[in-house]
Amino acid sequence: MGQLAEHFVNHPMLAAGLVALLAAVVFFEIRQRTQGQLQVGPADAVRLINGGAVVIDVRGAEDFRKGHIVNARNVEIGQIDAENPTLKKQKNKVLITVCDNGIVSNRAAALLRKAGFEKVFSLKGGLNGWRAENLPLVK
Repeated sequence: MGQLAEHFVNHPMLAAGLVALLAAVVFFEIRQRTQGQLQVGPADAVRLINGGAVVIDVRGAEDFRKGHIVNARNVEIGQIDAENPTLKKQKNKVLITVCDNGIVSNRAAALLRKAGFEKVFSLKGGLNGWRAENLPLVK
């Protein structure tokens, strides 16, 4: 142990680099874990949907018409709030928010959680991830 301490004293730049690397790894892991609680992959989403989860597609109406997950409801991101009639009916159900790439749906899931919806997840990778798994869309 004494040799390790002496090595760090003799090589301060190397020691600083190691500390910075460890801090970056810890930061990344914490960020992944907090985001992971709000996201589900396509396979998990299918299981949730089969169990009664409701898919909320937050894209625009035109994009929604071009293709969406079966039985998805279209509620644009600007209409996300606890008083929205489509969402109000689903308060006690599991909700999965969806967009093209998962970024906007992450924000929608956070807004819904803030509005009091407890069981809300975002589809990781959005519809791009859904398509990558060769899962069906309806038009």
